[in-house]
Amino acid sequence: MKELHVHEITGHSLVPAKDIPALLDENHIEFQAIDCVNWKDYPYRPEVKFRIAHTGDAILLNYRVKEESVRAVAAEDNGRVWEDSCCEFFFQLPEDQEENIYYNFECNCGGTLLIGGGRPGDRPHAPVEITQKVDRWTSLDKAPFEERMGECSWQLALCIPKEAFFRHQLKGFKGMTAHANFYKCGDLQHTPHFLSWNKIDLPKPCFHCPEFFGKILFE
Repeated sequence: MKELHVHEITGHSLVPAKDIPALLDENHIEFQAIDCVNWKDYPYRPEVKFRIAHTGDAILLNYRVKEESVRAVAAEDNGRVWEDSCCEFFFQLPEDQEENIYYNFECNCGGTLLIGGGRPGDRPHAPVEITQKVDRWTSLDKAPFEERMGECSWQLALCIPKEAFFRHQLKGFKGMTAHANFYKCGDLQHTPHFLSWNKIDLPKPCFHCPEFFGKILFE
């Protein structure tokens, strides 16, 4: 299991998503690779990395991707974003490990976001008033757009406030030890792929597997 220490950036509560890459640069937050190819039937490995920090009240995420095509067909939040060029963050609070409850934040390269939370078989999507609380920025055009072939480098940034964890009443992230995994997928892209930060040992592609989450420790 990988471990990741999440630096606290003080002096902020919420950060506009467009400002996150520069803020993480200023605080020397390092990128981590999303490069585990877990299934031999899907060998394509685009270049994907992420970095993460927190403000106490929000999680700040920044992804950088280089891949052979981009797709952002899902236009409405809680749509089928995983079929597009999609970066994902799955997160399990420390008290939820035994109950197998976790959250999934999935965002395509056009800024369309899906949030789910619960246990397998009982995972409602967050209401729109919750998804709208997550500010997002992408270096590409806003969704929707059909697949564009040709190598493309793009970035995504998300500011995920504590209120986005809609099944809980979080006080904040400071000092928390949690579990998470980070993904890149594109189920309906020209070359489907399923990459993870922490390795997954399952017979076929599945990201809904908290038993393979890594540990993340918040300052």
